[in-house]
Amino acid sequence: MLNNDHESFAAAQARAAAAVSCESVVLPSGLTVLCRTMPGYSSVHAIYATGFGSVHRAFRLDGKQVTLPAGTAHFLEHKMCETPKGDSFTFYAKTGASANAFTSYDRTCYLFSATQKIDENLDILLGMVGKPWFTKATIAKEQGIIGQEIKMYDDSPDWLLNALFRCLYADHPLRDDIAGTVESIAELTPQVLYSCTRGFYAPSNMVLSVAGKITLAQAVDACKRNGLYRARAPHEVEWDIPAQTGPLPHKEAFFTMPVTKPCFGVAYREEPLAEGDLKRELLLDMLGDLVVGGLTKLYRRLYDEALVNPEFSGDFIAVRGACTVAFTGESDTPRQVVDLLQEEIERMRREGVDPEVFMLVKNQMYGELLGDVEAVDDAAEEAAAACLKGRTLADEIAALAALTVEDANALLQTALREENRAYVQIDPAEKITRLS
Repeated sequence: MLNNDHESFAAAQARAAAAVSCESVVLPSGLTVLCRTMPGYSSVHAIYATGFGSVHRAFRLDGKQVTLPAGTAHFLEHKMCETPKGDSFTFYAKTGASANAFTSYDRTCYLFSATQKIDENLDILLGMVGKPWFTKATIAKEQGIIGQEIKMYDDSPDWLLNALFRCLYADHPLRDDIAGTVESIAELTPQVLYSCTRGFYAPSNMVLSVAGKITLAQAVDACKRNGLYRARAPHEVEWDIPAQTGPLPHKEAFFTMPVTKPCFGVAYREEPLAEGDLKRELLLDMLGDLVVGGLTKLYRRLYDEALVNPEFSGDFIAVRGACTVAFTGESDTPRQVVDLLQEEIERMRREGVDPEVFMLVKNQMYGELLGDVEAVDDAAEEAAAACLKGRTLADEIAALAALTVEDANALLQTALREENRAYVQIDPAEKITRLS
């Protein structure tokens, strides 16, 4: 039966690969433009993204070394939305578009969704990002605004994952919050921000991805109107982050915070992904669901015995120089949950992954990929994310289809090792404590 399931999956993924394909072109400027025209849809979603995120903290631009304080990419995202004529979101409001921007560990993205005035909205998007404008006065104003945002984060247990990173890594920038600190963003100057835009906001480091009621020609015409078509003088940006070696900085950390129930997290430091190793990336991403996903016996036991809340789950994070699998949630008995989790990992290492659970998780991931490309916003954003990683959505589906339970069993022999595990617990209390 499993063989037939695998054959059906392979046939389905072949059809899916064709469905997720989109038109693409690399302009003379180096900008990649992706377009998935979706007949029958009335809206357009556009995302303009750069491979510049919170982990990009040091680089060489045309031979000159540049070192950045924590939170630079996130701060720059905020400043990019401001122009000499006003905030770009006020321009979008006049066109009826819904706009947003976000910064992650490895990229910054600017986006909008609209059903009308598409060309005008594209001009706002490309003009905003393509023409940076910084002054000491506007930077000082934004430092105050983001400083208040950072202080709000300090009161939230959502930074649990950050605390785990601080336990796993001694000096990798993954250990610093994406927004930075009040002190770190105070170091920013117009010169530093302009260095970032020259280095990472060059067209050759960016992608414009559109989906919905739009054509590739329409997107390219917008690039031409905004000076993003013609060839640019080449420049070189070099950056790297050495992989963390040696023992973990901290095996355990405990904090207090005004929470109603103890929050906890356990994370495993894995070997960083080799460039282009999509197979291992997908397998590591599957591990959380294979060990304690909603389809597993362990999750059912934890849930039935009220040992965890329904949100207990696994996360996978991979950036250059770092790779982590983490499990986070709430529990009145967090130590018991961690012990059961490790026991299950060791059992799976000895006995192997349940083939049926593996196929169910694989099909679930496959379904999520297909679901993404059927929604206009997800289709554009997932295509952009894949492009920045040097691949396509069709590549991801093909790689997923090729995975076997034997691959998962082989990975488990080296992954999720207890000696590479860190544990963080937040207990209820009025006073807040943090890990420095």
